[in-house]
Amino acid sequence: MGMTITEKILAKSAGKDSVKPGDNIWLNVDVLMTHDVCGPPTIGIWKNEFGTDAKIWDKDKLVILPDHYIFTKNKHANRNIDILRDFANEYGVENYYDVGTDKYKGVCHVALAEEGFDVPGTVLIGTDSHTCTSGAFGMFSTGVGNTDAAFILGTGKIWEKVPETIKFTFNGKLPEYITAKDMILRILGDITTDGATYRAMEFDGQAVFDLSMNERMTLCNMAIEGGGMNGIIPVDEVTEEYVKARTNKSYEKFYSDDDALYHSKYEYNAEDLVPVVAKPHSPDNMATVKEVAGTPITKAYVGSCTGGKIVDFEFAAKILDGNKVAVKTFIIPATVEVEAELSVVKYNGKTLRTIFEDAGCILSAPSCAACLGGPEDTIGRTVGKDVTISTTNRNFPGRMGSKEAEVYLASPLTVAASAVKGVITDPRDLM
Repeated sequence: MGMTITEKILAKSAGKDSVKPGDNIWLNVDVLMTHDVCGPPTIGIWKNEFGTDAKIWDKDKLVILPDHYIFTKNKHANRNIDILRDFANEYGVENYYDVGTDKYKGVCHVALAEEGFDVPGTVLIGTDSHTCTSGAFGMFSTGVGNTDAAFILGTGKIWEKVPETIKFTFNGKLPEYITAKDMILRILGDITTDGATYRAMEFDGQAVFDLSMNERMTLCNMAIEGGGMNGIIPVDEVTEEYVKARTNKSYEKFYSDDDALYHSKYEYNAEDLVPVVAKPHSPDNMATVKEVAGTPITKAYVGSCTGGKIVDFEFAAKILDGNKVAVKTFIIPATVEVEAELSVVKYNGKTLRTIFEDAGCILSAPSCAACLGGPEDTIGRTVGKDVTISTTNRNFPGRMGSKEAEVYLASPLTVAASAVKGVITDPRDLM
């Protein structure tokens, strides 16, 4: 019996010829990533368990990207940055991207790709559930808790059970009004938030390989919303072009065997897809945009690791160009690189930044911002009974701030169309 792409990468990492679902194996981790929310407790556990003489297993493989509660006066959030800074200085961690310096990057999952840490065939572990984003690069990436991360920090290893794989194939060509966000929300509506629990989610088909790397990252990013251990897309020319532009590291490409055994398979005709949303208060509470059209909103939000990449803003600009927003609309680039691109990338002869400013949007500095609620002074945070339509990845009560608020998850096209009309709007109405 053959192996899936996920099984092959795990076998390589464990130094085995083959593995199968259910096997327990030691993985040799290629990159460990942490940020300002989980970094301090990870460091604390590591020091406590490994003692005063604790050593980092490989400083070059540790990446620390503060991004969550950055632009705030909250003393507790600021203290977390102090802890990371002191740790990086004490142990000589080169891959520490400090706030307030020219090294600062922004949201960790997008920055990992930009900085060349996403390498095909490797294993990347992060202290964040959306670490599965990196699977877009034909690699195994997953999120773990602080204790597991502390063990990796000291040993470079983690004990994992090989997951079963579910395959999702999107045949045909995507319509211009459909994005990767619509694709993953449709999947979540079909399998629910626990349909892929501790399983790999493998994406395939023409519509997937027609996507840019930015869009593939969105698809893999929300594997965790289905309970998935990891999302993964095999390497093609698009992947290699992106990777080679950002790193000279060698890499290995893996592909699923024709006789690989899958837990289950789902097939979609891309041309039949329609814009969808996730209604409050769960990412799997799917409805077509037409079904909820006309629902009044108080805020619109384009940002996060899921929706703050340059392609997301290009989608939004198609709708916002020449229009004015009817509600508070936040534009939050994921990273410093994306923020700079807003002033360079053009649509209809105008930069994206100009389009957003002319439309009346509120632009802010790159960070996770309101995606994880944050302190009271977090930009874009929901307040009271706000009804927000957002490109973020979760809409649980309190996720973006107030527990009284309602959050609808949608594509940047749908968010932009809704921002213009002040009610949830199908982007096809404005395209």
